[in-house]
Amino acid sequence: MVTASQVYRSTRSAEKETKSFEAAVIQGLASDGGLFLPPTIPQVSHQTLFTKWNKLSFQELALEIMKLYVDSAEIPEQDLKNLIERSYSTFRAPEVTPLAKNVTGNGENLHVLELFHGPTYAFKDVALQFLGNLFEYFLMRTNKDKPEGERKQITVVGATSGDTGSAAIYGLRGKKDVSVFILYPTGRISPIQEEQMATVPDKNVQTLSVKGTFDNCQDIVKAIFGDKDFNSKHNVGAVNSINWARILAQITYYFYAYFQASNGENGKVKFVVPSGNFGDILAGYFAKKMGLPIEKLVIATNENDILDRFLKSGVYERSDKVSSTLSPAMDILISSNFERLLWYLAKEYEAGNGDLRAGEVVNNWFNHLRSEGKFKVDQKIIDGALKDFASERVSDEQTTATIKKMYEISENPKHYILDPHTAVGVCATERLIAKDKDASISYVSLSTAHPAKFAAAVNNALSSFPEYSFERDVLPAELKKLSTLPKKLKFIEKPDIELVKNAIEEELAKMDL
Repeated sequence: MVTASQVYRSTRSAEKETKSFEAAVIQGLASDGGLFLPPTIPQVSHQTLFTKWNKLSFQELALEIMKLYVDSAEIPEQDLKNLIERSYSTFRAPEVTPLAKNVTGNGENLHVLELFHGPTYAFKDVALQFLGNLFEYFLMRTNKDKPEGERKQITVVGATSGDTGSAAIYGLRGKKDVSVFILYPTGRISPIQEEQMATVPDKNVQTLSVKGTFDNCQDIVKAIFGDKDFNSKHNVGAVNSINWARILAQITYYFYAYFQASNGENGKVKFVVPSGNFGDILAGYFAKKMGLPIEKLVIATNENDILDRFLKSGVYERSDKVSSTLSPAMDILISSNFERLLWYLAKEYEAGNGDLRAGEVVNNWFNHLRSEGKFKVDQKIIDGALKDFASERVSDEQTTATIKKMYEISENPKHYILDPHTAVGVCATERLIAKDKDASISYVSLSTAHPAKFAAAVNNALSSFPEYSFERDVLPAELKKLSTLPKKLKFIEKPDIELVKNAIEEELAKMDL
């Protein structure tokens, strides 16, 4: 029997219609512009958490969590288990997401959750290796025994501020009946990030370098999803964190890290998450609402601090003034996944737990955002959010100082090197430790990318240390060779949806999948 957590509805819909898991994943973005979510979050008992789940491997935990959100009639348990095993077989660490415990070695309980052990050295691999296999699974099932001309194909279109693009490409490269187009802002991602995407030779992959900002790229992707003619012609699919399967896959590492940090016991644990598009920390919200006793989820932002400002003022305001920072994956002014949190808050505090009324409330908010550039929520919404979340804002200067400080003081291991996004999280964590003054709390700061992907920021912070060498201490051989490979790039001269659609159609004709 399908449960309420195994059906999906749009954040902006006031209609009763719901979608299956497969439909939500393949469609990606709802036709009304909203995001798919389960209207009910499944509950896990304290006994299950601390007598069973606390002993499971990452892969075993992933299976238990995903079963709660995926009807076995859609994906039988053994098939789901196989998808999970295949997805995480590509990771360099057997634990998939290992926890570097007590990094400073001084009793602060500062743990760093290393999410960068996948094929592209970024946290996005945790979700996108799974999503790529999921797309393939659904397409193989749909196309079984169909002649070549009648096979269903998906055109994946995504925007990236750095790591999503390469992770999506590595998750989908070579997949039958899937073509991949990734938009990124020209000059606003690191050279290694660009090389990871542009050097993949598979014919089903194309990167589009767009002169503009990440928000421009994201707007174009959303507009493409809203273009019914283009969508129906090319069967557009989403890999950005607007795709529900991305959030689902990321829930696992909150449970796994909690049990690692607390030694499998019911302890005090706070998670600190460098946040741009809000998908990573939203997975933590699901874990908390499922029953994992997380003390607090802390949003760490850089100077593009829309989330920090919202929690302090209740105003969600659009701006075109994106600051270019040392942590470019967070240089985002509209956090798409925040809409999912707003739906749950609207349901609880504005709609009397009504699904349809919550959709109406959220739709009104985003109509205001579109017409007036901002919307304001009641204080009860902010108070509700603050039960689960806190926020900190970190400057570039503080980011650099944190990379330098952690290199100097770290003990487990010595000379621990942070990428700038991870440094934003660690800086915020150190503030919390100083404020809380509570040695019983474990702090888990999420490390979202390998430092090799941000050479300029890391070298700027560490070049004064005579023993430091980027080539020796940071750069993996796998990434080093990228600069020697030929690139496959297409430039889009301005952020214009018609230019992007034309480019996609030109490249699709060449791909001849």
